[in-house]
Amino acid sequence: MVIRTAIIGFGTAGGLFHAPFLAADPAFRIDAIVTRDPARVERATSEHPQARILADTAALWEMADSIDLVVVASPSGSHAAHAESALRAGYHVVVDKPFVADAETGETLIAIAAARDLMLTVFQNRRWDGDFLTVSDLVKSGRLGEIRRFESRFTWWQPQAPEGWKAEAPVAEAGGILFDLGPHLIDQALHLFGPVVDVYAEIDTLREGVAADDDAFVALEHESGVRSHLWMSAVTAEPGPRFRVLGSEGAYVSWGLDGQEPALVAGRRPGDPGFGERDQDEWGSFTTGDDSKTVPMARGQYERFYAGVAASINSGSPVPVDPADAVAGLRLIAAARAAAVSRTKK
Repeated sequence: MVIRTAIIGFGTAGGLFHAPFLAADPAFRIDAIVTRDPARVERATSEHPQARILADTAALWEMADSIDLVVVASPSGSHAAHAESALRAGYHVVVDKPFVADAETGETLIAIAAARDLMLTVFQNRRWDGDFLTVSDLVKSGRLGEIRRFESRFTWWQPQAPEGWKAEAPVAEAGGILFDLGPHLIDQALHLFGPVVDVYAEIDTLREGVAADDDAFVALEHESGVRSHLWMSAVTAEPGPRFRVLGSEGAYVSWGLDGQEPALVAGRRPGDPGFGERDQDEWGSFTTGDDSKTVPMARGQYERFYAGVAASINSGSPVPVDPADAVAGLRLIAAARAAAVSRTKK
């Protein structure tokens, strides 16, 4: 069965991270796109001429007989309302990260989906970053030995905040860098090392004109004993390594970001030769003392997310990302905020 799909929002998320992978997978057909921005309407029409372009969601909720799946790729503060409306209209739903603004709302959506026997999943695409897949393989293989510390960063230098909803959205609407990048870094840490027993955080707003945080550090202590140190910042003038994993038998370090996003920005698409691959000089290294060896980096594979969505809808397979995992991440984001507030009051 071809999955008739609608995308709500056609900015970076909808137009860059979702539409290309849906279009590349024959299991899906993009039949509707909700956007009202003139430039985005023009781009959506050009790139997906078969799709109906809708100015708002009202018309979408009336298309229950012609749409199977709704992808919520609108600004974060609208995720909950759009996802609930889509589920109540009878659609399967993919929600871009952050899932919603709080764990309780996420649990409500999970309950609605279960009651209606509908698929609900969250686009934690960075589970399929090439560098993270490489880290996962190293951890699972035991080559690093007992993992003691996991360091992970998404940082860049942007001292002047750009215009747009990400700079303007408050925390109550899932705004700020902790909601933007925290869902990725926290999800990866949970995916590797399991539940958390303690949280420490430093969260700041350092630029003028920004409604929420733009610099955050979160430390997690896992039940397994591993400590995860996670950095998110728009004001880091000199970057650190993307991953630094320290174990009893060695360490793994990699630099730079997964190449799928810049490839998409440059106009490349899933299925193009070399898509998702990193050049050899961008591979990470395995080090023990003075001995360091390059580790081949896995190919980034965001397409696996939508392959999992198709399998879930068509054959009842488990969803590619359990929304309960996203709720666990939201609870840790709330705990990090509480820890940061508590620290500043001392």
